[in-house]
Amino acid sequence: MENWSLISLCVLLGLTSRWAVSFHSYSGAGKPPIFGDYEAQRHWQEVTYNLPVHEWYFNNTNNDLNYWGLDYPPLTAYHSLVCAYVAKLLNPEWVELHASRGYESHSHKLFMRATVLFTDILIYIPAVLLYCFYFCDGSSKQKVATALCILLYPGLILIDYGHFQYNSVSLGLALWGTLGLGLGWDLFGCLAFTLTLNYKQMELYHSLPFFCYLLGKCIKQGLTGRGFFHLVKISMTVLVTFALCWMPFLSDPKQPLQVLHRLFPVGRGLFEDKVANTWCSLNVLIKIKTLLSRETQLFLSFALTLLFVLPSSLKLLSKPTLWQFKLALVNTSLAFFLFSFQVHEKSILLVAFMLPLLLKDGLLLPYVVTSLAFLFLSLYLLSALERSTEEELRLGLYRKHTQHWLPKLNLMLSLCLLQFWFSLVAMAALSFTSVWLKPPAKLPDLFPVLVSVLSFLHFLGFIIYFNQVQLMEPQRKKSLKKTN
Repeated sequence: MENWSLISLCVLLGLTSRWAVSFHSYSGAGKPPIFGDYEAQRHWQEVTYNLPVHEWYFNNTNNDLNYWGLDYPPLTAYHSLVCAYVAKLLNPEWVELHASRGYESHSHKLFMRATVLFTDILIYIPAVLLYCFYFCDGSSKQKVATALCILLYPGLILIDYGHFQYNSVSLGLALWGTLGLGLGWDLFGCLAFTLTLNYKQMELYHSLPFFCYLLGKCIKQGLTGRGFFHLVKISMTVLVTFALCWMPFLSDPKQPLQVLHRLFPVGRGLFEDKVANTWCSLNVLIKIKTLLSRETQLFLSFALTLLFVLPSSLKLLSKPTLWQFKLALVNTSLAFFLFSFQVHEKSILLVAFMLPLLLKDGLLLPYVVTSLAFLFLSLYLLSALERSTEEELRLGLYRKHTQHWLPKLNLMLSLCLLQFWFSLVAMAALSFTSVWLKPPAKLPDLFPVLVSVLSFLHFLGFIIYFNQVQLMEPQRKKSLKKTN
């Protein structure tokens, strides 16, 4: 009974924080003629409701692709259509073709926010709770504490309930896929992950670990016996799910090609805005977009991405365990984010480098409050600073390689804590300067660039650390098989 009370309180706090943020502004509020992501989501409802399916991704007089044209897979379009039917029942003006462009009202904002909350309750929150209770170590209270910290993570809340998007749908489906594999329900895991691929193409970041884990598992079972039949069932599940999602677009070969063209806009260039990846950070010193041709940029980004995902993927293929799978998810997604072509700034939802976007949307107060609350809960409930032993931080490899010039383990652990506090101080300092100080006239983007570069250095450190943990750390003890 006590556990259910704690779970209820955890969910209630998560929902309350989300709804509190939703009272604030959103992307492009009152800023014609383009507005922002809020208008994009509303416009997709307008398009999907009023136009036939074969016109959704094509430019015509009723569907100007330069004005927030659909650029996500079919499942996002179907989601917009469902929301549009509800909007039509509540107020037809919200989805009226052409006339609803730029529509803003308090009641419509309430409706749009409610659609995000509904998907969270339906998909994301149950997946988080199940993951924490099945795959996290510790007592029931510790599992609830972990779930609470995940549900109060500022990045997702601020983007979905402030800026306005539906990232919890794709992340929730990906988490359901992970749950499926962890529980041994491989076909369910394939179904869930195939759905998330058909909702947001950015989930391709996680596709290689799913593929390598399942293929490695089939190889272990034997490709001439049970493993072969399991591979066939997995393949059929993926193919049938894709076919059902894309069925309305398969009658004409031009349709799927146009959808793919919208999903992968190579013409936009190597990167956009101040995204915290390698190319944007390197561009501060070397103007890559100017010096290299588009074809060279594509080849370079592909080669580096492949170089950084191969070791993790091959290790998972040869050793398909859940622990290796979760490490591969981290390493592969970081590699794609850091090195791939045309990275979206919201591909990794960390508040630090989202600061310029949040300030632009008028979300300073929610940013400060949610970030401080998350930090406090992580330190207090999860005892983050106390979990800094060699075993907890997987520092055995580092001690082996640095024992000649860092002989004392305590000194190495102290350096880790020092890096942690430096990171917090730097984030706080950049947040303060971005809000209160004006950049030099010759460097108007100084603070966003600094935020981007600082975040890039963090991600670079993460990918080095987690790759070493995955590739070189010895087999863990049975008591530590589970990990959050």
